[in-house]
Amino acid sequence: MAMFLYRLGRLAFRRRWSVLLVWLAVLAGVGFAASTAAELPEDSGTIPGIEASDAFELIRQRFPGNAERASARVVFVAAPGEKVTDADNRATIDRLVTEASQGAQVVAAVGPFQVGAVSADGSTAYAMVTYTAPADDLTDASRQQLREAVDRVRTAGLTVEVGGPVLASPPQVGGVSELVGIGLAALVLLVTFGSLVAAGLPLLTALLGVGVSMLAIFTVGGFFGLSTTSTTLAAMLGLAVGIDYALFVVSRYREERAGGHPSGEAAGLAVGTAGSAVVVAGLTVVIALAGLAAVGIPTAARMGLTAAGAVIVAVLIAVTLVPALLGFCPDAVLARRVRRGRAPGSAGTTDNAGTRWARLVLRRPVAVLLGSVAGLVLLAVPVLDLRLGMPGDETRSTATTERRAYDALAAGFGPGVNGPLVIVVDARGAADPQAAAQRIGATIAATPGVVTVSPAQLNPAGDTALFTAIPSSAPTSERTGDLIQRIRDARPGTVTGTGATFLVTGTTAVEIDIARTVPGALVPYLAIVLGLAFLLLLVIFRSLLVPLKAVFGFLLSVLASIGAVVAVFQWGWGADLIGLEQAGPIISMMPIMLVGIIFGLAMDYEVFLVSRMREAHMRGEPARQAVVTGFRHSARVVVAAALIMVAVFAGFVGADLSMIKMIGFSLATAVLLDAFVVRMALVPALLALLGERAWALPRWLDRLLPRLDLEGEALRRRHTIEGASAVDPVPVAGRESPAG
Repeated sequence: MAMFLYRLGRLAFRRRWSVLLVWLAVLAGVGFAASTAAELPEDSGTIPGIEASDAFELIRQRFPGNAERASARVVFVAAPGEKVTDADNRATIDRLVTEASQGAQVVAAVGPFQVGAVSADGSTAYAMVTYTAPADDLTDASRQQLREAVDRVRTAGLTVEVGGPVLASPPQVGGVSELVGIGLAALVLLVTFGSLVAAGLPLLTALLGVGVSMLAIFTVGGFFGLSTTSTTLAAMLGLAVGIDYALFVVSRYREERAGGHPSGEAAGLAVGTAGSAVVVAGLTVVIALAGLAAVGIPTAARMGLTAAGAVIVAVLIAVTLVPALLGFCPDAVLARRVRRGRAPGSAGTTDNAGTRWARLVLRRPVAVLLGSVAGLVLLAVPVLDLRLGMPGDETRSTATTERRAYDALAAGFGPGVNGPLVIVVDARGAADPQAAAQRIGATIAATPGVVTVSPAQLNPAGDTALFTAIPSSAPTSERTGDLIQRIRDARPGTVTGTGATFLVTGTTAVEIDIARTVPGALVPYLAIVLGLAFLLLLVIFRSLLVPLKAVFGFLLSVLASIGAVVAVFQWGWGADLIGLEQAGPIISMMPIMLVGIIFGLAMDYEVFLVSRMREAHMRGEPARQAVVTGFRHSARVVVAAALIMVAVFAGFVGADLSMIKMIGFSLATAVLLDAFVVRMALVPALLALLGERAWALPRWLDRLLPRLDLEGEALRRRHTIEGASAVDPVPVAGRESPAG
């Protein structure tokens, strides 16, 4: 692999204009295709096979169009000392309901006095406005018509808020904080390289890669059923790994130039060595992300596959476009002191912060190992209290109307009104479907934890009924999940003698079913990802203990990062610092998503750092010295790469959408822990204790495994045979080296 990539790097360096034009053509092509594609829809978030999803499917079949129709719940709160039933307030509410019903896409607008949707103390009421189309298909005119009707009522003295997606504020996915993250990444690159060109090149290529990936997703999104949620993770990971992969190639290029190689040769060697690590690291990320398709959760699968596509683009750019751009500025990417002829005389042999840190760890490996493990275990303790769910409008900012509507409804009617359960009664086998539905409704109404049940509504065919049950507890409460289970467990007795059956659904039931399904999918997913990654690392490092150590370190870092997420997002520790309005359950898919993403990213640092150690060991250095050599060459770049990822991911913590905020926080935390605790402390400590045993591999297994030549052994042999040494010395002030 190293020899192939070496030739590819040299070719890209020589044919720099062709490579650049190809990538620009790809960008223009997907941009044009994306401009003609339809907008991506919001994610449905359902999982096939769970009762709530099966019930939704039954509703779609028996009540055509009902399941997809958007609705808005308009909440009215009277001024202190007044009631919504007062004559003036009642007339104002009726006027709004009448105006809302006149919208072009409105099916019906039902006022609170028609269905008794008035709180016991008369302070609060709500009306329901139902539309003919899903929220994504509503016209601006329909939204504006409702907004203007609401504004006119507000001027009359009533407090009016609107829940639901119709007037919901669009989520902010990063904004200023994302730009700050990119700015911090640029600063880290500038400090690391000491060159504006070298700092800007990884940013430029990463942004181009993200552009290609996003436009491609928009182009094929409709065909593959992708959603808006899918794009965010792809952008996040594409930007982070795109910067990191280019960083490693540029860093190795500078190292080869410092070693005396001509610019074109240095580009080939950089792609052949660091590029090999990039390809393998990218492959581990792709394996981890693609493995999400095996967990049976469509949303996770779509996010994983789109993000994997973005990673593949980042790898391709790193091994083609990066060396091509180096051809345009072969000397400008070098540090200023090198360009002025003040570089160290012997590249790669002087001590630096990495070697000093490695020697410190090697002197006290037991203490470092125990301290690292103890710290990570302590951070992981909150995982024992992990509670899964799907935070809703209660986690939105209080500046949004949907959050204020949620709070007003909870105050006036109790928390359960924000999470009604939808009961769909299949009465095809009943002699009297209406009577069967009424009997089932009465039995469910008597269930402890149910506040009220609405009248049943039959479909046009008269064989299916719908009604809602309002629980006494909040949508994210564990008591609501227990209530749903009690209703389902009592189903045989509830339907006895009716000739009908029923299913429980609704947004709350869907979210609870997903939360209870995810843990069962986590174990097989872990087995798939860890198994495939172990085999890959076994082939790369040709060692049994190094892959085991990598898996062990990953498990510690991912558990610690999940523990930090629980402490902040579920317990509320430091929530104000990240703009979290309300603590609550952890998003159901978060553990699986985090396992997949962080495993891939953790393996990035494992490959980049440990491959340099193996390279030194293969050249004859003792195991402990190889650790020091690996840190000499890689520690600075790994630290810079980790800081860049933390900066990029932390930028997404400013998102309004709680799912994106949580993903950004968890990824930033996990990278911080994995890079600085696991890779910089635990890994060298374990390798020091293992010594030569770390690189041992049974001979029979060594013969069976394919050779990828990640360390560029074939390249070294080639240079030895050809006598290729310092042909083109590092340029001194006032003299440029040949461009290849």
